[in-house]
Amino acid sequence: MPQLIQILGLPFLACIVMGAMLSYMGMHVLKREVIFIDIAVAQIAAVGSIAAHLAFDVEEDTLVAYAFSLACVIPMAAFYAVVRAKIVQISIEAVIGISYAITAAAALFLIGIAPGHAHAQEMLAGNLLWVTWRHIILSIAVFCAVGLCFYVFRKPLSAISEQYQQADQSPKTPKIMLWDFLFYSLLGVVITLAVRVTGVVVVFVLLIIPATTSAIFSARLGRRMFIALATVTVATTLGLLFSYYCDFSVGPAVAMLLGMLLGLVAILGKFAKLSRTT
Repeated sequence: MPQLIQILGLPFLACIVMGAMLSYMGMHVLKREVIFIDIAVAQIAAVGSIAAHLAFDVEEDTLVAYAFSLACVIPMAAFYAVVRAKIVQISIEAVIGISYAITAAAALFLIGIAPGHAHAQEMLAGNLLWVTWRHIILSIAVFCAVGLCFYVFRKPLSAISEQYQQADQSPKTPKIMLWDFLFYSLLGVVITLAVRVTGVVVVFVLLIIPATTSAIFSARLGRRMFIALATVTVATTLGLLFSYYCDFSVGPAVAMLLGMLLGLVAILGKFAKLSRTT
């Protein structure tokens, strides 16, 4: 047991910290119907990280790499906010998909001229097993700052998420565009940091699955957060134990268990609904 805790303790704590922040943001993402925003943002951040490696020969987990990633993510956040407000002929989800394809091509091009750069594989699978206290403390500090922004500006951000499709028609569209920029920027900061530790796959499932699971049972924010955190805790525990005893990759194991848990909850929710109607 001590060996188990020594090996999996920090990965478990990292998943809980990431899951708490991503679950809340995932509730906004679901309401806004921008499901694949995290993959696009992660790919954009990857371009910045690889560019930093080419320009300064620095590793991914350095201040320079983070700065380059954010320098790519923030302008893209502004781009998404402007496009959604000004270009009504194309859905924002389509724009996100196109931007992902373009930045993925750019990342592959940069990897091709940067031999030895292992970002592509690490971005997908993450480094959960090698997470350190430094990663966790940095994540907590950044997430607290992001959470404070969400708390301070909770009314406009929540109001726009609740009526996202109608917000474009509002006479206050320029102001809404600024709130969109803030939301995408905060999301970009969180994803840029989270992907370095857990990888794209785990970030995606932590962003979407706990929020989806909580939506099955409740519409109240407090109750949804409790359900989301319980989902993250159970799936992370089972996923880490599965990876430990079956010698399986940690990130994919956590993602797989989250997916299985969502399927189980959906089935149970369906049966519960049928039993109430009969």
